[in-house]
Amino acid sequence: MEQLGFEGMPRRLYPCTPTRLSAWLDCPRRYRMSYLDRPPPPKGPPWAHNSLGASIHNALAGWWRLPLAQRTVAAAGGLVGRGWIDEGFADAAQSAQWRQRAVAMVQRYVAGLDPADEPAGVERTVATRTPTIAVSGRIDRLDARLNDGATELVVVDYKTGRHLLTVDDARGSMALALYALAAAQTLRRPCCRVELHHLPSGEVLTWSHTDASLARHLARAEDIAAECAAADDQMRAGLPAGRNDEVFPPRPSAACGWCDYLRHCPEGAAAAPARRPWDGLSPISGSPAEPDGEAVRQ
Repeated sequence: MEQLGFEGMPRRLYPCTPTRLSAWLDCPRRYRMSYLDRPPPPKGPPWAHNSLGASIHNALAGWWRLPLAQRTVAAAGGLVGRGWIDEGFADAAQSAQWRQRAVAMVQRYVAGLDPADEPAGVERTVATRTPTIAVSGRIDRLDARLNDGATELVVVDYKTGRHLLTVDDARGSMALALYALAAAQTLRRPCCRVELHHLPSGEVLTWSHTDASLARHLARAEDIAAECAAADDQMRAGLPAGRNDEVFPPRPSAACGWCDYLRHCPEGAAAAPARRPWDGLSPISGSPAEPDGEAVRQ
């Protein structure tokens, strides 16, 4: 069995998800509270935009799991209604309004799908490893499509936020690149294409990676994971009183108003006002602090 921290011994692979790596990049203090503190600090109230995103994701996953004859537009809307997550909204009226919007959004999206075009995976967990990390994640949908006579895998990620996306969002997403690498490893098929399906606008943003671009994303993930692993080791070894912020410094910004741990972070509270649980439903267009309208994906 591999040992950790002994001179000359192999180091244990660092297990991670894209979400965990992104949390470190966004704010090391939030990373510590999310993944290392035991017990973790209490979070704030649930977010309505997370409820909206989770309800839509669950409905789309459930639609693909229906028998083929039942995969209708009406059935998709029914899945949203039956599985609606009623948390974070200002009141019952607001929740009902957004439930209707979600039903319409999902029905419009499903109307453009071929029910018989079976995905290679729905909510599929994939994983891969390198000499230093073991990364895993769950893909919203994994398609198998013909390309020049050969079958390739395509990573499909649903987006439900109001913020309009661009191809650069698909190209620059480390998470999507890692999903592509992990899907190729797990299913033993080529996977270079990633897609963001933005349900509010109906836009599909596509990027086809090369081996070189996937390698760059993987190298970046390994670099971030090395920082995480070093900080984790210091935390487990026992940090002296007052040294938490040296290893896990806060990174205050306008995005702090959306943080689940804002009440535990004076620097974050000073950087941005606390947001109401439903504020993410009507974000200011183009705001860098705008949430993406989705539940956190692992």
